[in-house]
Amino acid sequence: MRPSVAAGHPATADAGAEILEEGGNAADAAVAASLASCVAETVMTGVLGGGHAAVFWDGDVQLLDFFCAVPGLGAGRRDVELEHLQVPFGAELVHYAVGIGSCAVPGVLDGLDALWRRYGRLPWPRLVEPALRLARGGVEMVPAHAACLEMLAPVMTMGEGERIYSPEGRLLQVGERLEQPGLVRALELVTEEGGRSESLDRALLEFMHDRGGLVTGEDLQRYEPVWAEPVTAEYAGVTLYARAALNSPLPVLQALTGPGPVKLAHALSGHDSNGDTTNLVVVDQGGNAVALTTSLGLGSGDWLPGLDLHLNSMLGEADLLTGDLEPGERMASMMSPTIGCDGEGLRIAIGAAGGTRLRSAIVQVLAGILDERLSPGDAVDRPRLHPIGDLVHLERGFPDDVQVELERAGFTVRVWPGLHHYFGGVSLVSRSGAAADPRRSGAWRHAA
Repeated sequence: MRPSVAAGHPATADAGAEILEEGGNAADAAVAASLASCVAETVMTGVLGGGHAAVFWDGDVQLLDFFCAVPGLGAGRRDVELEHLQVPFGAELVHYAVGIGSCAVPGVLDGLDALWRRYGRLPWPRLVEPALRLARGGVEMVPAHAACLEMLAPVMTMGEGERIYSPEGRLLQVGERLEQPGLVRALELVTEEGGRSESLDRALLEFMHDRGGLVTGEDLQRYEPVWAEPVTAEYAGVTLYARAALNSPLPVLQALTGPGPVKLAHALSGHDSNGDTTNLVVVDQGGNAVALTTSLGLGSGDWLPGLDLHLNSMLGEADLLTGDLEPGERMASMMSPTIGCDGEGLRIAIGAAGGTRLRSAIVQVLAGILDERLSPGDAVDRPRLHPIGDLVHLERGFPDDVQVELERAGFTVRVWPGLHHYFGGVSLVSRSGAAADPRRSGAWRHAA
């Protein structure tokens, strides 16, 4: 398997490839790429979000949970008023809750620190350099991010977001520079202090105190990334390793009896959710791999003063609010970074963005590569479907008889005009090559 990086933005992929070419391993490159994504992909993710990773190292698979935790340790129960919005998402109106009270305990920097400490090879400051360079020079807006920004403008232009994303009184357009000067100082602190930056913690706590947020000092002190064993499933001669996520793709793959839109629609039928997420995958020269997914949710609409760091909105994501939310406990997540192995070793490392659509995306791409023997690029690029109960969303490009077959099976079909970021964003590296999703303006690179 060639050393490669696949990610949700060309600058993210470039950062990972740069580190691989310098002799860094998959953990080093994943850390650097993820930090770069927190500059290049701030419409999708950020330092104050959370995430999950699947790590293949020396033949063993481990999971790393650095998702957001429920805040409020040491503070007692408090209610915070949230701002409720309706955001057009394609043909749907989606309800969100944002504001300072939607921010849960972040975990991205803690998770990257844990990944580097266990497996990293290069010095930590070197891994921050690509992201810091991007913050100093600005990043070009790519088509999928400009489209998401237009859709999410009611939140992304709140407060300091207006200066960042609408600097001249209009939203940034494709090809224009996304300038976030505060990130320079934030990343300088991360360079100097490491992944567990006391200065950033103090800034977050001061903001929570001033604005009446829920995150406490005890929350930040007691937060720890968690290494865990994966669950497994067999599909098309490959053992798949992933977490037991909300809406996990593994049970769907086990239930599939073969390819076909009707079978997929039946297997995937369920509820839907929306949010902003990004995924990256790295395979290094030694055959080790990291699939890593991060998110801010929609984002709370609040930025740390002087640092241009957007707060997460995980407590405003209704589909993640499962069971009793006890302070200190991890929140539920749909993230499903996945490792696939066969008798010859690592076969594929894959992940996706897109709320519940990430399950549909992963299932369809894995089925295309492992069962239908498509190339990675063809499997990622071909049109997808996503069912919500009896309604099937269908990207344009399926054969004409697919809509008829679905309607005969009892589904109502809504055909979209073309490929759309609604249907998730997949990135993968496999034995047969790498691919990144055009729906999210993704990119992949082979390391020299």
